[in-house]
Amino acid sequence: MKIDERHLVQLAAVIETGGVTEGAALLGMTQSAVSRTISNLEKRIGEELFIAGRRPMQPTPLGEQLGQQGKAILSSSRKADEIIRSFKSGSSGRVRLGGVPFFMDAVISPMVASFQRSEPGIMIDQSYGNYPDLMAGLESGQIDLAVTPTGASDLRADYAFEPILSARNVLACSVGHPLVHKRTIAIEDIVHYPWVAPLPGSPLVLDLHNILITLGISEVAIRYAGGSLLSVINYLIGTDALALMPFSVAFSFRGENKITVIPLDIPQPERALGVMTKRKPYANPASRKFIGHLRREFSELRRMIEKQDSAIPWAHGPFMAERDRRPMA
Repeated sequence: MKIDERHLVQLAAVIETGGVTEGAALLGMTQSAVSRTISNLEKRIGEELFIAGRRPMQPTPLGEQLGQQGKAILSSSRKADEIIRSFKSGSSGRVRLGGVPFFMDAVISPMVASFQRSEPGIMIDQSYGNYPDLMAGLESGQIDLAVTPTGASDLRADYAFEPILSARNVLACSVGHPLVHKRTIAIEDIVHYPWVAPLPGSPLVLDLHNILITLGISEVAIRYAGGSLLSVINYLIGTDALALMPFSVAFSFRGENKITVIPLDIPQPERALGVMTKRKPYANPASRKFIGHLRREFSELRRMIEKQDSAIPWAHGPFMAERDRRPMA
C-alpha cells in the first residue's frame, strides 16, 4: 500500500496542533481539505487514526506512528525552505576563494575570521595561486573569486575586477636592522646585505628586477628562497636580510615588533590588488556578501595604512637619485 507523503504531512500537522482547523492553518490549507484527507486515509487503511471524542485530538497508536513519518517529511520540507531562504540571503553556502600566498596569510585570513563571526553559516574554502593559476581556477569554475594583483593591460572583458588596494612595496627587515635608522642609504648598502627571494611567479620577482635595473645592479645576494610567510618573517628576525614585501603584508605585523620597514622610497609597480570574478549568469549570494565584507575591511585598512605611511619619514636614497640623473625623454 502506497501512502501519499502529503497525506502524512497533513496527519502530522493535525497531531502537532491538536485540531483539523489548526493543522490546516499551519499548512496554509482549508479545514475541509485536511478533514477530507484524514477521513480518506482512515478508510484506505481501514483503521482509526484518532481516538474518538478527545479534544484536543489525540492519535491512536497507529496514527502516532504514521504521524511521526509525516513529521519527518514536514521537518525536511521546512529545512529545505530554510536552506533556500538562507542561501538566497547569502547567510549559508560556500565561498571558494583563491589568492596570492603572502597576502592571503597576512591580510585576507583575518578578514575571513571577522566575516565568519557575523556569518557562521558560510564555509570559506581558501586556496593559493599566482595570477595565471587564479585565472585558470576562475575559468574552470574551481574558485568563485580571486584576490589578486593585476595591471590594466591584463584585464579581460569576460571578467569583473574591483580594485581594493593600490600596489605598494616596501623593503622589510628585522626591527634591529642597521639600515632602519641610517640617515643616508647608498647603493652599497643595498648590495651589502643578504636578500630573500620573492616566491616564484609572484609579481614581486619583476618588481625586484626593476629596482635592480634602476640602481644599475646586476644582482643581489639571495640567501633564502621558497619559504612560507611565517618562515620568511622568522628568517628576517634572525638575520640582517632584506625582503621586498607588499606594504599591507608588512603592516599586518605592526603589533608584533618583529619586522619593520626601511623608510626608503622605492620605485612602485603600476597595478592594483583587487577582487576578480568571472561574469556569468550564476551568482553565489554568499560570495556577494563576502565581497561586500572585503570592501568594507579594505576601506578601513587603506585608512590605517595611509595614516602610518604619512608618519614614516621616507628618504629618497639611491633609487630616486638614480632616477633623477636619467635624461628626460
